[in-house]
Amino acid sequence: MRVAVIDGQGGGIGKLIVEKMRKVLPEIEIIALGTNALATSLMLKAGANEGASGENAIKVNAPRVDVIVGPLSILVSNSMLGELTPAMAAAIAESDALKLVLPLTRSKIQVIGAGSEPLPHQVDLLMQRLQNILVDRAK
Repeated sequence: MRVAVIDGQGGGIGKLIVEKMRKVLPEIEIIALGTNALATSLMLKAGANEGASGENAIKVNAPRVDVIVGPLSILVSNSMLGELTPAMAAAIAESDALKLVLPLTRSKIQVIGAGSEPLPHQVDLLMQRLQNILVDRAK
């Protein structure tokens, strides 16, 4: 299974996701897609198999993966202080890949019903969901 982890700005969320994914699900192919080179670099250092940065990298790779993971803001145009362009948000939203997003955003969006768990707990829940997907695919 190919999973794209998308993050921007400092790349800390993506780094945490990749580190946990590499430990819990070592067989998964992880593609780090950063809105900038710093975010991509951190995800690569955390254990991603491949990485690329910028709008075109996200547009090209979003349709080529099975699952896209990241904060909710990857679906919001002009989020991440403008780093996530409308074209990036559209490419991610339009991809046939399953999107697993963490309810983290600095924009004026509130997800009703989403818990306010700390980021590490949210990443643990994400890993459980990915494990369930792998089991379902194996059937």
